[in-house]
Amino acid sequence: MTTTAKIQELRRRTGAGMLHCKTVLETTRGDVDQAVEQLRQQGITKVETRSNRRTSDGLIASYIHHNGRLGALVEVNCETDFVARTDDFAILAQQLAEHIAAAAPIAVSRDALPADVVEEKRVAIEREVRAAGKPEPLVAKIIAGKMEAYFGLVALVDQRWVREPSMTISELINEVGAKTGENIQVRRFARFHMGVA
Repeated sequence: MTTTAKIQELRRRTGAGMLHCKTVLETTRGDVDQAVEQLRQQGITKVETRSNRRTSDGLIASYIHHNGRLGALVEVNCETDFVARTDDFAILAQQLAEHIAAAAPIAVSRDALPADVVEEKRVAIEREVRAAGKPEPLVAKIIAGKMEAYFGLVALVDQRWVREPSMTISELINEVGAKTGENIQVRRFARFHMGVA
């Protein structure tokens, strides 16, 4: 059953328009969580069509942990200064800085990881899988699965968001991109931990 309260909750959670929220809630028979997921999937599709647009605006956010021994800086880009000045964008940038401090990624994406590091990890995983005596037909699948898990640990956009582990950082960025209607990209980041190189 679709009610005004459910429509408002869905709008608050997703930033989607009233008519869009009403339509999706009708298709999910009033299930707000399912509606959020459907809108997220639709938003991701819309973001993918914007992914080639130039992101020359944005902001740099920082996070310093309360003890002053851990911090992060992140540059988050969007298409226009209008979106860069919105609360949604500022909150996203701040959340990304906090996540980077907590989760310690080593690159923005798997493509940004040095090829020799990725190959070294793949070889180590293959050696481990073969030493475990896994059947040959399964070796490639096991290696692929373990590499995906590795990317989920070290590549920022593949990581699970520390505040909401059911969502990846990529999904978080795409959700805000769907709200703002712009391509949003993390350009670069730096993480500082006292005494750790």
